[in-house]
Amino acid sequence: MNEWKKTLTISLVIGLSTLWLAGCSKETNGHKETDQSLEFSFYGHYDWYTMPPWGADPATKWIKENKKINVVPISSGGNAKQKMNTMIASGNLPDVIWLERGADVEKLRAEGMLVPFDEYLNKYPNLKKWAGDSTINMLRSPDGKLYQFPNWYTSRPNGNAGYLVNKKIYEELGSPKLETVDDLYKYLKIVKEKYPNVIPFEPGQSAEGSDILTSAFAETRPPMFNNMLAVPNGNKLQSIFTDPAFRESMQFSNRLFREKLMSQDAMSQNRDQVIEKITTGRIAVYAASSPTEFGAKGDTVLRAQDPKAGYIMVWPIRKEGMDKNKIFPGDYKQLGWNVSVITKATKNPEAIFAYLDWLTGPEGQRIIFWGPEGLYWQGTAADDTPVFTDKFITDTEGRNHLMDSLVNFQWNGNTVYIDSSKAKFEATLPVEKRNWETRWQTDITWKTQYNATAFVNLDPAPDSEEGIVAQSVADIYSKAKATALTNAKSDEEVLAILDKAEKEAKQAGYEKLLKYKTEKWQDNVKKLK
Repeated sequence: MNEWKKTLTISLVIGLSTLWLAGCSKETNGHKETDQSLEFSFYGHYDWYTMPPWGADPATKWIKENKKINVVPISSGGNAKQKMNTMIASGNLPDVIWLERGADVEKLRAEGMLVPFDEYLNKYPNLKKWAGDSTINMLRSPDGKLYQFPNWYTSRPNGNAGYLVNKKIYEELGSPKLETVDDLYKYLKIVKEKYPNVIPFEPGQSAEGSDILTSAFAETRPPMFNNMLAVPNGNKLQSIFTDPAFRESMQFSNRLFREKLMSQDAMSQNRDQVIEKITTGRIAVYAASSPTEFGAKGDTVLRAQDPKAGYIMVWPIRKEGMDKNKIFPGDYKQLGWNVSVITKATKNPEAIFAYLDWLTGPEGQRIIFWGPEGLYWQGTAADDTPVFTDKFITDTEGRNHLMDSLVNFQWNGNTVYIDSSKAKFEATLPVEKRNWETRWQTDITWKTQYNATAFVNLDPAPDSEEGIVAQSVADIYSKAKATALTNAKSDEEVLAILDKAEKEAKQAGYEKLLKYKTEKWQDNVKKLK
């Protein structure tokens, strides 16, 4: 028996009176009670992901003690692609794999390695209730079956993409209008002049802030950082390299870089370096796909040193003349972020599905997001949202530390439940006492994210003809973006770099890839009607 295949003889009760699984049990007062446990192995298919120790924090400790669940982590070792290939080749699969939707899931499914969930959907209520048939049907594989358990699925707008602004610097400069591209450029120039030790515009890792800026130059369309490598025009997807808005945005980003208004290590810095800049207040404006994560930390640190310091967010920047309500720096999808799949390595897939279903339901979400009952919440309201305690407000440091420690256990996030619970509670508080992140999500980011559900699952299988083209085009795009951003000496040179990339992409078969993605997109449009 390989090290990842766990012997499971399970009868699992997960706090749901209807949840009974076959296995050894005992009779008590005329009904069955289970006294057994579930242990399964879990692999996060990301170079960056390392699962924290199970049971070392209050939430997973409670789950381990009360639900008798133990999760054994399998590490990628910093090389997820190699790890996955090794596991597939050897047949030594973990019980659960957490990964992106798309090609990797379909490869596992096509090779008969995954367990379908269809027979469990009506037996365990939460996924079907909260995700809904539309989302579930979008997740189905070509054989019509469901193999993927979604994470942070939603039926309403969510997301964090946008612009973070250093509050103290902004106010010291008179809180100038910061709405258009021209406003932003003028502001960054003033910052450079008045604050020589501050980075005017911080684009984060891989300069993703330049992708966010693309949204400022076009109305009502998905943002570029979703790696679609194509632009919708009518009912077709067309080249990103020839798109006027993308070309103009790259010229603007290059101008910021050339004039040292943008971080000069934009393409090489790591996550920790970005966090350090934000928590020390050494940036004036930060654009990213999730600036609220670092913004919340930075705001707490800076305000502790100076009550006038901290961070705010501003409505998404737009080109002059465009409608501010049609600018979308980020997107959301009904399907959410990524998925969990259960492999045929496990002895009792139904028990694991039952646990995941409980985890995505109200009780599981309350515990894995805010810790066990009695710490920061006590009891529930009529709508099953948590009733937060006074400690939730007074112990912000402890609360934030706990919530940060649980992020990497949130594999089955229920966006609507969590967001509704947060917003309901925050609405009862004065502005100065509201959670920083929830405040800006409610006021700005949730209102300015594009519904990109129709654009999911467009990527071809890596070993297909279109998949090989896709990898070539992705490489061409990455090189062209980096070169245009950091090496171009003029606006004209930016366009020349993108023209060259377009030519190379066409030679690699880009038109065939665009045709493939257009067909997938239009199939999704039909499913969503």
